[in-house]
Amino acid sequence: MPPAAPRIYLASRSPRRRELLRQIGVGFDVIAFRGGARGADADVDETPLADEAVEHYVERLALSKAEAGVRRIRWRRLLPRLVLAADTTLELDGEIIGKPADAADACRILARLSGRSHRVLTAIARADGDGERIRSALSVSEVRFRSLTEDEIRRYVATGEPMDKAGAYGIQGRAAMFIEEIRGSYTGIMGLPLYETSELLAAFGYPLWSQSAAP
Repeated sequence: MPPAAPRIYLASRSPRRRELLRQIGVGFDVIAFRGGARGADADVDETPLADEAVEHYVERLALSKAEAGVRRIRWRRLLPRLVLAADTTLELDGEIIGKPADAADACRILARLSGRSHRVLTAIARADGDGERIRSALSVSEVRFRSLTEDEIRRYVATGEPMDKAGAYGIQGRAAMFIEEIRGSYTGIMGLPLYETSELLAAFGYPLWSQSAAP
């Protein structure tokens, strides 16, 4: 039997990302951050730069979160390990759409998505424990919503599901009823594209096919 794979650090508080890493047998420990506006994963300013393309925005944030994870390792004097970070956002009409500020904002976002297609972009970044090597990858998917009624939007927002999610919905939750079609990565839309993640892990020499899959 192959030896147990080394654990990594996940620089994210997202339960969906934890679930997806477990799905491919990657053992990890979450690096705790103070958190920022709208439930930010790390001590990173998530404000878009002026005229910043959405592709650059998500990759910049994923890299910044991985670097913040390396800083946290040093500060807490933790055992150096690989750090994985990610960032997900939506793009509609050229506008970056992140997590809703409140229920009213979630309703406004969903009304804009109704009956239209939008892009979901998730960038992942991987850094070694000393921060000397860092790489990123990007997943881009297209999602089409059917037309939603005001009542559907209101009832969905009342579940609380949209509040911690980019674009105010979770494809793995009740919002799956709204989605007519996706083109791209289902797991990328969830927040951690497993194809790109596994490729990035393998590039750093992580033994993906170890028999050990510690939670």
